[in-house]
Amino acid sequence: MKSANMAGSSPLQQRELDDENESSSSSMRTAETILRLLPMGLCVVALVIMLNDSQTNEYGSLSYSDLGTFRYLVHANGICAGYSLLSAIVAAVPHPITMSRAWTFFLLDQVLTYVILAAGAVSMELVYLAYKGDTAVTWSESCGSFGGFCHKASASVSITFIVSLCYAGLSLLSSYRLFSKYDAPVGFYNNKGGIEIANY
Repeated sequence: MKSANMAGSSPLQQRELDDENESSSSSMRTAETILRLLPMGLCVVALVIMLNDSQTNEYGSLSYSDLGTFRYLVHANGICAGYSLLSAIVAAVPHPITMSRAWTFFLLDQVLTYVILAAGAVSMELVYLAYKGDTAVTWSESCGSFGGFCHKASASVSITFIVSLCYAGLSLLSSYRLFSKYDAPVGFYNNKGGIEIANY
């Protein structure tokens, strides 16, 4: 019945349906492009704050480059900013999403999500130790002497966690886009128990 209705539809109705699908696809493409550009801006902000994070006073000098964890944070934000820009450009180009493209976005989004989340987590631990210290290993807090350094580091780490949330959203989007291309498994009924069993 449905196929008969589709076959009997006029060219005008078919054109309106095509225009509606194209408009929906265009708005989805625009939303995805914006969602991919947002973490790029946040990554650049976190990167710039950390690159400018250094302080010199009567106790000595301290810079982000003195700590390997913060260097990793800088590199992770730089990589994610570059990927966000590149993926936004690819997402903005209007062409059909192939299976290989969907898999590429899915895998890269997953990897970058874990990279930026790891950078934020280890940096947050270092900031916590800088504020609180660790008496078990006789590591005293340093933010009392280098307050400006700690404030900038905290701001950069906080922004990095917001980037992690953006990438989690992108991962969900690319997962949905990839797995919606697969058909659901066809079920059949077992005559003995009347139970529906998925047929893979």
